[in-house]
Amino acid sequence: MRIEGPIEEIIFRNEQNGYSVFVVDFKSTPVVCVGKLLNANIGENLALEGEYVNNAKYGYQFAFTSYEITLPTSLAGIERYLSSGLIKGVGPVTARNIVKHFKEQTFDIIEMSPTSLAEVKNISLKKALEIGEKFKDLKKLQNSVMFLQKYNISTNMALKIYDIYGAKTIDIVKTNPYRLVEDINGIGFLSADKIAGSLGIPETSEFRVRAGIIYTLNSSVEKTGNTFLPKSVLFAQAAKLLEIDLDTYISLFEEALENLTLDKTTLLLWHNNAEIVTPSKYHHYENVVAQKLALLNSSVAIKKLKIEDEISHFEEKFNISFHEEQKNAITNAINCGVSVITGGPGTGKTTIIKCIIEILKAHNKRFMLLAPTGRASKRMSDSTGEEAKTIHRALEVASGELGNVSRFVYNENNTFKTDVVIVDEVSMVDVALMSHLCKALPRDCKLILVGDKDQLPSVGAGNVLDDIIQSGIITVSMLTKIYRQSDDSLIITNAHLINCGKMPHIDNSSKDFFFEEHADLGKIKNAIVDMVVRRLPKFTGLEAAQIQVLAPLKAGVCGIDNLNRSLQEAINPPAINKMELPIGETIFRVGDKVMQTTNNYGLVWKKMNGFIEEEGEGVFNGDIGTIELIDFQTNEMVVCFEDGRRCLYPRTEINQLSLAYAITIHKSQGSEFDVVIIPAIAGASMILTRNLIYTAVTRAKKMVVIVGEQKNLKRMVANNYTVQRFTLLKSMLTATDAKIKQLFG
Repeated sequence: MRIEGPIEEIIFRNEQNGYSVFVVDFKSTPVVCVGKLLNANIGENLALEGEYVNNAKYGYQFAFTSYEITLPTSLAGIERYLSSGLIKGVGPVTARNIVKHFKEQTFDIIEMSPTSLAEVKNISLKKALEIGEKFKDLKKLQNSVMFLQKYNISTNMALKIYDIYGAKTIDIVKTNPYRLVEDINGIGFLSADKIAGSLGIPETSEFRVRAGIIYTLNSSVEKTGNTFLPKSVLFAQAAKLLEIDLDTYISLFEEALENLTLDKTTLLLWHNNAEIVTPSKYHHYENVVAQKLALLNSSVAIKKLKIEDEISHFEEKFNISFHEEQKNAITNAINCGVSVITGGPGTGKTTIIKCIIEILKAHNKRFMLLAPTGRASKRMSDSTGEEAKTIHRALEVASGELGNVSRFVYNENNTFKTDVVIVDEVSMVDVALMSHLCKALPRDCKLILVGDKDQLPSVGAGNVLDDIIQSGIITVSMLTKIYRQSDDSLIITNAHLINCGKMPHIDNSSKDFFFEEHADLGKIKNAIVDMVVRRLPKFTGLEAAQIQVLAPLKAGVCGIDNLNRSLQEAINPPAINKMELPIGETIFRVGDKVMQTTNNYGLVWKKMNGFIEEEGEGVFNGDIGTIELIDFQTNEMVVCFEDGRRCLYPRTEINQLSLAYAITIHKSQGSEFDVVIIPAIAGASMILTRNLIYTAVTRAKKMVVIVGEQKNLKRMVANNYTVQRFTLLKSMLTATDAKIKQLFG
């Protein structure tokens, strides 16, 4: 069935997915319509295809599945359309004057002869041309978005595509829809492939093979953390994705790869007696890190500082006694251009940092304390009594940057004004962020990297800490002696047992490490919810928000998606007058605990520092906060993060947030929580590994509770499987170091 008429009233609009409820004047009868629209503007004329449905709550509605934006034909409709705000610079008065002058020919005049608009009062020739241009642009935009929506591309994604391709959108997508894979973040190969199939593009098209190679390589970077793939592996995986025989069409693959290298999108290199393919930007990242670290490492003072007295003074001042390996770590950090301090929980890394700071102060050295996340930097600041910043905040996002463009104020042309940089939790720093940090380091700076090599590698691509250690050119201090441990505490003891492949002590009479046995997944989930909401707040005196669930998986009964729904329902249920906003399958409410899931360098934040309001840009992957406000009129949100930054999320950015009552163990890296609860469930051995459970346990400051079956915990502890990432940093470091020694001795 088809109805047509102007929009009279907008009842509801979700800008994220385009879902709208509005009233159309169909033959002088108001009809409530529901469905997804590009834009909903009062006065806009729509032709809708769909059928009437009887909604139990709202009555009869016209549910449309497709629509066209049409131009009204009545004079009143034309005037309403022009004055709706769709065409910038045309308000109600101007619209009335235009329609009065040109009557039914108005749209033809605007499109075909815009200079004639200058005949109308108060419209100059310049303004007339602008109105005509904006009208044409609007039609092109509407036609492009409606074309893309036929292929199940969301409104927001369609607008994103149009922003890049403009008026050429339809021509580009019809000619080569696979360009979407290369040019548009968020468009995967399968979406482009579906469009191509409907347009009759053959399976063995060079466009398709090229897109398959790009998608395979990018997926390897984003999902597995590789910075390159062996050419044979890349071709095999791409052929499997494309479902075509590699041997038969090998020449197509070779030609597509050759074109990619000519475009400088990727590089074809020789490594370890095999051809490899790497995205150009990741090769650049690793090269920057390798060159800077090798140069800094070569800048070792001929006369090394004697700091035994300073170390002894620190021991007396704080009534402690350093182990020999800890003294060596301090000495190496002070005297080496680059050094690594690595060890598990309780091995004294924080105390060592404090001692290094005391020595630097005694020698009038400037220093910076950095960490990859807000939580980690706050912990570093609290433990040292000195200011610590996130790496992103120290680099300072360049003003005016939008989206995920990572340009920073501090770079190779504007380096930090410091003598020493100390980076904590370095295991979670990916190669992209490390390269930006390295660019900002002055040539004579010392770099001290502190972290736990046995934790999970970074979520982002690269294997920075492990590659640095394995290169053998950087001085590494391994801490093995447990320095901090309460007699009745099991967290640190059990963390080290797990790291050694031994089962932790299960003693529910302890004060900080508990196990609750359940076999049924539903019972595990219910026990976790009950612990967060009722049992642990009563036992510890903490609020539910201070108790963090860390799950190995996203999906399933005990995955974070399902746990978040259950925890939200228990902690922050719907209530009268409580503001909430549905985004996809998630309902966000005021009071919800949320996490930023991507780096957004352009999002503006404000923060009160005493009586002074600070303002900056950038919210980053892993930042946790609370929803303070939801604006129904604009579908915007205000989130207050744990460090006091307040961000206004526009409707297009809210999908970067997720509920954070439960988060994955990977996302918890660099953070500490008072209490963590971990489900011990069965799953794939490639995922449920020893370093995963080790990382989860070491996130807890005061208490660990594991819920599930001990046999599943035992499997994880025994499973020493680690995914070997394909990275070049190690070999680049050794090669650059050798070159420096050859050139300078």
